[in-house]
Amino acid sequence: MQTKILLDEEQMPKRWYNVQAELKTPLDPPLHPQTKKPIGPDDLKAIFPMELIRQEVTTERYIDIPAEVQDVLRLWRPSPLYRAHRLEKFLKTPAKIYYKWEGVSPAGSHKPNTSVPQAYYNMKAGVERIATETGAGQWGSALAFATMLYDLECTIYMVRSSYTQKPYRKSMMQAWGAECIPSPSTKTKCGQAMLQKDPDTPGSLGMAISEAVEDAASHANTNYALGSVLNHVCLHQTIIGQECREQLAMVDEYPDVVIGCVGGGSNFAGIAFPFAGDILTGKHKDVDLIGVEPASCPTLTKGLYTYDLADEAGYTPLLKMFTLGHDFVPPSIHAGGLRYHGDSPIVSRLVHDGVMRAVSYHQSEVFLAAQTFARTEGIIVAPETSHAVKGAIDEALKCKKSGEKKTILFNCSGHGNFDMSAYDAYFAGKLVDFEYPDELIKQAIGRIPKVP
Repeated sequence: MQTKILLDEEQMPKRWYNVQAELKTPLDPPLHPQTKKPIGPDDLKAIFPMELIRQEVTTERYIDIPAEVQDVLRLWRPSPLYRAHRLEKFLKTPAKIYYKWEGVSPAGSHKPNTSVPQAYYNMKAGVERIATETGAGQWGSALAFATMLYDLECTIYMVRSSYTQKPYRKSMMQAWGAECIPSPSTKTKCGQAMLQKDPDTPGSLGMAISEAVEDAASHANTNYALGSVLNHVCLHQTIIGQECREQLAMVDEYPDVVIGCVGGGSNFAGIAFPFAGDILTGKHKDVDLIGVEPASCPTLTKGLYTYDLADEAGYTPLLKMFTLGHDFVPPSIHAGGLRYHGDSPIVSRLVHDGVMRAVSYHQSEVFLAAQTFARTEGIIVAPETSHAVKGAIDEALKCKKSGEKKTILFNCSGHGNFDMSAYDAYFAGKLVDFEYPDELIKQAIGRIPKVP
């Protein structure tokens, strides 16, 4: 009865997989926020190195991972795949549950899979400093780690509610030499305007993105890096799903269901895109790809599929995606990494086309699932990851009811070692389930820029 499935270092994927190659029609292009015309490389080179811009738009099926990046990734990759025997027994399900454990990275999540190549390409381009945003702090921690490796300065704007809830994430960033600032802040013009509008705002990823982009655009030695949403970020994460496919093949398995939590979409994309490619190319048509999001920020389940800004201040291009409106400010849920108004354009497109689907849950039920997982499999997961755990448990219980022996795979995308205040709140009965009112969502969607 095999519990842990491991690959050797030399079996780590040497290329990233680009699902754009399988799309029958190209993605809708990003648009300039003022002219509403498609943007080109010249519009992005002020804040991104050219190689990342190329990866953003290419439809090549595979992109080689630089040898120098592979050397760093081998610090923790290939990551282990586990069979959740104890969870299966507890649920009394005939389903087989597998989880990819990304918490083994130095930063404790999947985020270094993209922070390392992003820092590497910026270093090669001669950039001295990188500015970014972070929600729960997993991305900020990962970028702090990566910029430390390549001797780059790093400034991180952390959503204020998470900055308060998760102080040790800030300490982690500082340990690797990064500067961590609660957002919105007085350091940027847009941050000052946001605080003037609402001095008590909990902040949002849209706000923090605005501050980081303004910082990067106003300093010649600084570029911007994003931890989710964009095509090149999702591309880098596909190392996860490629490893999963090889590991499952070692035990003669292929998943019937693939699950990941969704904020911006990168970890879900990472595990699901290789299998989405199998669907699009006709190799396997019966794979259920499920993105799980919070009911308090229901982008895929209640958002509108349209062009919208990726930030609040309007500095970023307009992206075709599911969105709740760029000025949508969700409540201060403990899954801070899932508090984003939009989603990856590729994830959005695949959901819109029916290749993937989405569900949403309240935070009390996902913490119950996380507790179940901790008491069976032993791992205390991040609040974001607990959404994927809940999704996997629900699918396993459906199999219990139907008698189907499905193989369920989910991305266990990060540990919750710095999230114990959230668990404290759950055990004390202080978590409030908030389902965003449809009328307020309608109002926020109504303020989305009109694109001809």
